[in-house]
Amino acid sequence: MKIIHIVGARPQFIKCLPVQKAIISLYPYVEDILVHTGQHYDYMLSEVFFNDLGLKSPKYHLGVGSGFHGEQTGKIIERVERILKQEKPDMVIVYGDTNSTLGGALAASKLHIPIAHVEAGLRSFNRYMPEEINRVLTDHMSSYLFCPTQRATLNLKNEGFLNILNNGKLVDSKDILGFSNLGLEGPIVVNVGDVMYDVILDAIEIAKKNSRILSYLKLNAKEYHLLTLHRQENTDNRMKLLELFHFVSEASTTKKIIFPAHPRTRKAIDQFDINLPQSIILIDPIGYFDMLLLLMNSSMVFTDSGGLQKEAYWLKVPCITLRDETEWIETVESGWNVLYKDYKGFHKFSENCKNLYGDGKAGLRIAQLLCYK
Repeated sequence: MKIIHIVGARPQFIKCLPVQKAIISLYPYVEDILVHTGQHYDYMLSEVFFNDLGLKSPKYHLGVGSGFHGEQTGKIIERVERILKQEKPDMVIVYGDTNSTLGGALAASKLHIPIAHVEAGLRSFNRYMPEEINRVLTDHMSSYLFCPTQRATLNLKNEGFLNILNNGKLVDSKDILGFSNLGLEGPIVVNVGDVMYDVILDAIEIAKKNSRILSYLKLNAKEYHLLTLHRQENTDNRMKLLELFHFVSEASTTKKIIFPAHPRTRKAIDQFDINLPQSIILIDPIGYFDMLLLLMNSSMVFTDSGGLQKEAYWLKVPCITLRDETEWIETVESGWNVLYKDYKGFHKFSENCKNLYGDGKAGLRIAQLLCYK
């Protein structure tokens, strides 16, 4: 059996890790190939992950780089198609909701290669977001839809998917092998839990042990806020960027704000000639473990990143999401996350907040479903 993973952006490297590790350790007869589209080509946003996380190095680096959505997606389709024709895999795994996700899925679909979508079923219900289009189209091309939550499975049920295992509840990893022999026709939807939760359980201790970011930036725990901002809906509009920077500054009157700037955001700041508020301290992009340590020691995080919303929830750091909606509605219902336009100056945490993102064995479940014979 031959499986190809297609990744291209920072969160996808994290999501791929537990799946790849489970396949390599449990199923040595599977040929496991990593393809990096190069959608994120900055070192701190790509290659450092292979060093930090112990991720298997890509066999192919397609060097797509930046560009308009159609241009970038077209390049990904073209270059991935060449690899798929050459390698002839039995399965293609795509992750998340980027142009690499959609481009990889389209290339595989045209060649009639089964697709597994990790992080399926998420919906913001905002079709103006490129990510929403990417995730919807990818879901409807996939043979295996691996959902991180029960709500994600419900979204797919509402879109007409029929084969929803265990009624959308988290499948016990001890029972999951039985599902591989059901002989179901059509796409299979299964709640495996969140692969990012798999990673963070191991990464927390590594970050505490190895990261020196606090001393490097001369920071004390809980004496600063953290900011990340990268989505196109925010960075491509000068008035929106100004609004968000003003909001963050106003909400952080007593604390400085550490801002590891994504290359797209830094470019927009320069292009729009924006002067950041004095409280916002802009730094270069940082590695995963440094970011994790910054997050766990911050007193609050402002972000438009889906991954950071969940990590803040797991680490019990109050989060303000710099968007009008979120796919991770569970974090909002828990009280640990608030949409910025709904923020009233405080968070109201749920007393009965429990983890709704699985048990840290999502990668194991995915490997078992795809590779068990």
